[in-house]
Formats: sequence, structure tokens, C-alpha cells
Amino acid sequence: MSDYDYVVVGAGTAGCVLASRLSEDPAARVLLLEAGAAEPLPEVAIPPAWPALLTSSMSWGEVTVPQPGTGGPVPLPRGRGLGGSSAINAMTFARGHRTSYDAWVEAGAKGWGFDDLLPYFQRSETAPGRDPQVRGTTGPLTVAPATPVNPVIAACLEAAAEIGHPRASDVSGGLDEGFGAADQNVVDGRRQSAADAYLTPAVRERPNLTIITGALVHRLLIERGRCVGAEYSVAYAQPAPVRCAGEVVLAAGAIGSAQLLMLSGVGPKQHLRDVGVDVALDLPGVGGNFHDHPTAAVAYSAHRTVPQGNSNHADAFGLIRTDSALDAPDLQLLFVDVAQVAEHGGYQGAPANGFTIRPSVMLPRSRGTVRLAGPEAGTSPNLDPNYFEDDYDIRTMVTGLRLARDIGRAKALDSWRDAELAPGPDLDDDAELTTYLRTTMISYCHPVGTCKLGTDDLAVVDLDLRVHGIEGLRVADGSVMPSLPSANTNATVYAIAERAAHLIRTASH
Repeated sequence: MSDYDYVVVGAGTAGCVLASRLSEDPAARVLLLEAGAAEPLPEVAIPPAWPALLTSSMSWGEVTVPQPGTGGPVPLPRGRGLGGSSAINAMTFARGHRTSYDAWVEAGAKGWGFDDLLPYFQRSETAPGRDPQVRGTTGPLTVAPATPVNPVIAACLEAAAEIGHPRASDVSGGLDEGFGAADQNVVDGRRQSAADAYLTPAVRERPNLTIITGALVHRLLIERGRCVGAEYSVAYAQPAPVRCAGEVVLAAGAIGSAQLLMLSGVGPKQHLRDVGVDVALDLPGVGGNFHDHPTAAVAYSAHRTVPQGNSNHADAFGLIRTDSALDAPDLQLLFVDVAQVAEHGGYQGAPANGFTIRPSVMLPRSRGTVRLAGPEAGTSPNLDPNYFEDDYDIRTMVTGLRLARDIGRAKALDSWRDAELAPGPDLDDDAELTTYLRTTMISYCHPVGTCKLGTDDLAVVDLDLRVHGIEGLRVADGSVMPSLPSANTNATVYAIAERAAHLIRTASH
């Protein structure tokens, strides 16, 4: 007799969606396992307090291996606890431009283009006042721009329009390009995480849903080519098995899902042997294709006080093409209501009174790996996003710095702008800006790709998110994205998980 019909590993964004949707069937016994705590820190609810959460007990606290493209390791925060990264992130809720999903189809992920995902984007959200043909009207998440937009960010939007950039009517919707106010996961002045939206009191009280926190999953149980459960421990107790009659679903993210597959013997066989893990299945793509959005800062001090409201500090962004000949937008410019001067280890002191324009290459070409550092579940893996390995990424970022400066120097910001704090007016040629990028870039915290969706030799899951070569096992989180969408990733993870729940429930009936 198996203990559960479904075991979901990880209670981040995807895991909360899956647990909620799968347990809608009262006959389905669902177990949700989460390594972090059941209760969030008080700061989680306060939107502008999110930066402190990145180094709190609600983050795994990992850093990359030293990066050849930057000269050192880079912190790579990811959430730990109910809600996962949706409980510590900056709450920007934006779909990528449709072209970035259609690129998945062109790469072999048939049926995963923007139009295919649209019903699942809509299912996750309620977006008041938006086009109901494109945006959701009944989803668990309530998403909307900050009201009002911070006045310095409103001036940044005016500055972008002044120098010729278009305004977007719905920059978070996936169809527009240009600049506009971004949707946020903030409701009545408080953060709305995936746990808040999907694991409501009514859901938690379902008799068919069991949630275990503080649960470190050591490995998957694989018997004769089928995943039949998992082994986990709580509070340093001896690991215990839990068996599953239906499916195990990994929802531990681009780092955690790849790590757990490899700990279970599913991955590149030589690497597994090198770290002392018995090989269950040689699946060479596991842990590969690891990539992330890098970001950097053009920061200005202000000669009058920038007011601080109760939003996420970043009320608006632009999605643009660095070259009009490009087929898709490739750069985001994020407007921030404090002056951030960054270095790899974090920000240099407290943010100053001012504002920041942050460029980020949206379609990076650099690829790296997640690899085990040892055979034990409690050992942090080796994270190598390989930032700036491809010169395209750093060239695009240099262009982004210049475009950010063009906006920052526009007349619409004259009443706010004092001095350029970073990179500083003396740094102007490409070589100097390249050095600045390499020494100050930070992660935008959007890692994806390590269990990619597709049909090629390095794909880890098929078009229904089932792990190639293992029955009864799926992955449904940011790790399955073949490439980054041209936006912050959280909205896309919600859509992937909504679709995964639909696929699983359809297969069981």
C-alpha cells in the first residue's frame, strides 16, 4: 500500500501550485515536502523589506563558484520555506515577450509557445482592468501596478518617452514592448507569495493534503525504471521513505531539482561516478544548460528626497530591442527608487537617496552547470552560471548601460538627478564599461534550464514534463525552461506549474 498518490518535492512557487491543484481532487492523496520552515519571517509581508530576505534564513545562502567572466563568486539567492523564492523575491510579476516562448517551440518544445501557455498564465492570475482576452480574471494571484507609481520612477518613464522609447499599455502581459508600470504581487500593501495565494487556509485543511516542512529530501526511490517515492528526513532524524502510487513531481527549482536527480543517480554518468553516486540512469542533460539574467547598475544621487512608499522599490521597467534589426526584444531596463551601487558580494552600504536604472540582457547565450559537490543531500552543489562566457552577453550589457545613461540624463529627470554615482561620468569607453560590468554585476536571481524541456539528446523532460527514461517522475519548475523568457521568471513558473497540474490530472483519469 502506497502512502500517497502524488508526492511534490519543494513548496516554492511551483510546488504550492501543484499541491493546491492536485488536491482539488478529494480522492487524490497529496504530500508536499519542503526543506524550509512553515512560518515566514515577519519581513516577508512588507514589500520594501525584501532585500534583507536574500541573506536571511529564508534563503539557501548559496554563491556560485568563481566566475571567469567576473573575477569572483556571485551570490545566488533562492527561497527556502513555504512559497520559496516567491516569498523573498522583489515581487515583479511579468510574462516574457511572446517571442521568447515561441523560441522554445523552434528549439523543439512543440506545444510550449506563448499561445499554448496563455490559458495557464490566465489561470494563475486576476489582473483587474486589463484585457480579459490576454489577462486572467479569476486566478488566485491578484496582480497590479503600484498605485501611485513612485514619482522618481514616473519621471524615469517620462525620460524614456522623451528620448523616443514607446510606452507599453501592459508591459507585464507578454505582447507589448516599451516602458510601463509593472505588475507586482502586492495586495493591500502586503506581499502575496505562492503560499499566500495557493495554500490558503481552506487548502491547508483539506484532509487529502499533507504538508511537511523542515523535510530534507535525500533521494528519489527508483525501482526497475520507475520512481516509487522519496526518502527524506526531518530535524536530522534518520531518513525515512515515503511511497507513491501515482507520480513524484520535482518542484525544487533549477538548482534543487537537478541536484536531487543527480543525488538519486539520474544524470551524467561520469560526473555521478566521480562524486560517488551509483548511476541509475545516464541522463547527460541533467544540471546542464544552467543560465541566469545578470544585471548591473547606472545609479544617480538625487538633490531632493525620493519618497519611499510600500511597493517593491521597482515600479516600472522597459523591454526593448538593442538593435531594430533584431527579431525580439533583448534588454530590460528596470527603474529603482534608491541609488544602488553594487559589487559581487552585495551592495556597498545602505542604498543612497537617488534612483537606479538597471540593464539586464534578457536572452543571454552563456551557459553553465549545476554539479554535485558530494553524494550527501545536505552538501551545497557547485553552481556555475558561467556569466559572460559568451561575448554577446557583455556587449548587450554595455549597450544597456549606455541606453540607461541616455534615460538618466534626459530633461525629464533634471528635477531629480544630482550626480552619477555608478559607473561614474569618467567611465565611458567600451573597455572601461566592460570592466565595470565584470566587477559589479549581480544575479537577477532568475536561474533556469537544468532539466530542460525538449526532444534532443540533452533534454531531461519530454513535452509532458516526464523525465526521460524514468516512469512516474516529472519536473515542473523553472529548471524545465529551455531558455530564459525575456522577463522576470516567476510568472512563467506559475504557468508551467498550472500546466503541469493539468497534465498530471488528465493522465490520471
